[in-house]
This record gives sequence, C-alpha cells and structure tokens, in this order.
Amino acid sequence: MRSGHGDRGGSLAFRWLATGAGILILLILAAVAVFLVQRAWPALTADPSELSDAISWFPEDTSLLGFVGPLIFGTLLAAAVSLLLATPIAIGIALFTSHYAPRRLASALGYVVDLLAAIPSVVYGLWGGLVLSPIVQPVWEFLGTYLGWIPFFGGVVSPTGRVMMTVAVVLAVMILPIITAICREVFLQTPRLHEEAALALGATQWEVVRMAVLPFARSGIVSAAMLGLGRALGETMAVLMILSPGFLYSFQLLAAGQQQTIAANIAAQFPEANQTGVATLIATGLALFIITLAVNMAARAIVARRKDFSGAN
Repeated sequence: MRSGHGDRGGSLAFRWLATGAGILILLILAAVAVFLVQRAWPALTADPSELSDAISWFPEDTSLLGFVGPLIFGTLLAAAVSLLLATPIAIGIALFTSHYAPRRLASALGYVVDLLAAIPSVVYGLWGGLVLSPIVQPVWEFLGTYLGWIPFFGGVVSPTGRVMMTVAVVLAVMILPIITAICREVFLQTPRLHEEAALALGATQWEVVRMAVLPFARSGIVSAAMLGLGRALGETMAVLMILSPGFLYSFQLLAAGQQQTIAANIAAQFPEANQTGVATLIATGLALFIITLAVNMAARAIVARRKDFSGAN
C-alpha cells in the first residue's frame, strides 16, 4: 500500500511539474512579446519624418513598414534558399546513414555531421567571408553568364562573392546537422514489418525507401525542415560577416547590395543607435518574432494534417 501511495504521489508531483514547465514556457513567450511591443512602441507610433530626422541610417520619406519590408523579404529569401539547398542533402545523408551505410561508417558520418552544429556562427562567418566567397565567385560568374535569364541569377555578378547566394550556402551548412539528425532518427523509427513486407513483395531497396520509409517519415521531415528554417531565420553573425547589404525587394542572388536580413541589420546598427534607433530596431525584431511564430504554427498545422496519412497508420 505504501508503495502504491508513493507511486501516486510521485506521479502527481511529476504531473504538476510538467504542467508548471509548460505554463512557464508560455509565460516566457508572453513576456518576450510584451517586452518587444513595449520597447518598440515609440517607433510604432512615431511619424516617419521623426524617425528619419532622429536616425541617421533611416531612409528619408519612408515609413516604418517601408523600412521593415525589405528586411523581412531578405530574411525570408535567405532562409528559403538555404532550406532548399540543405533539405535534399540532409535527407540523402540521413537515408545513407540509416539504410545503406555499414554501421561503423554510418556512426562516423553521423558523428561528423553532428559536429557541424558545434561550430560557432562567427566561425561560419569567417569561413564564408574569407574562404568560401572567393571559391564560389567563379561559379556565380558561370551561373550569371549562362543562366542570367533566370531572375535569381540575373544582374551584375559581384566580383567579391559576398552575395545572398553565398549566405544561403553557409546557412545551408549550418542547418544541415539539425535536419539530418531528426530525419535520421525518424527513418530509423520506420516499422521493420513495413520494410520486410515490401522486400517480401520483391521491392528493391529504393522502392522500400520510397514506399515505406518516406511516407512514414513525412511529418518528421517537415518538422526537421521547419526547425532548420527557424535557425536560418534568426542567424546573425554569419550573414553580417558575409553579405554586402542592401534594402531592395530583389530576387537577384548573385548581385551585391540587394538584400539584408533583420537579425544582421540589428547587429550592424545597434552599437551606434540612439534611443529612437533602438526602438526601431526592436520593432524589426518584433517582426522577426512574429515571423518565427507563424513558421512554427504553420509547421505544427502541416505535421498535424500529414500524420493522419503517414505510413504508420
């Protein structure tokens, strides 16, 4: 009886502890939102002429929305391109380590990929700006010469390589470990009976992956991609150290002075910002906060809809 009462007491305590942790997360999220709105309110309610007069780097004859708009566009563009580059590679690495590679090789490769997550973003920035940019610049020249009719590769190709495409490549490397690790674990959770049933019907290894593994892991792949997207949206130092910034709504990935991201702009302008400038930068941070929330909510909705059609059911 004592053991039973102890178990019930322990279960009750754990239940309240878990509930308290969940409530604490909501309170922290609400506190961050209140802080951002409160500190950004002077900029949100100020006249555009006041902002341009008080802030040296604020464009003239531009509203706050007109200032934040190009930053939102650049943030979403950098994150989207990096996600398009990283996701197929991450899925391929995860499939190789979970279904094709020998166990020792899979363990070693998985360990190496996971180590990429331990590298600080400032190191990625140094690598991207000093090493990668000169290496990929001839590639960008080639793309601009022969594929310049595509809007993404149009315009005058930068001779330095410090463009949005280089930033996207670096961001893709940075989010690769997150997507790969989650996809690998999801692939390993595929019911063994599903794979054996496909093999018994004469399916090849690729057909097993296509018919059993990928359908089962679809919601997990979406979750992994959204986590990687969240990391790419908020990346600061790597973008700041690589990109030649601009404030345009431009899809040109190979031209300099076209786009800028919210996080990189905050890091660049914050040290010399006055009180009004800080409020303006916090307002842009509020926009990034809303974008991140929207991305996570969309990911949850996609996962909730897709799980009913998963191969696990």
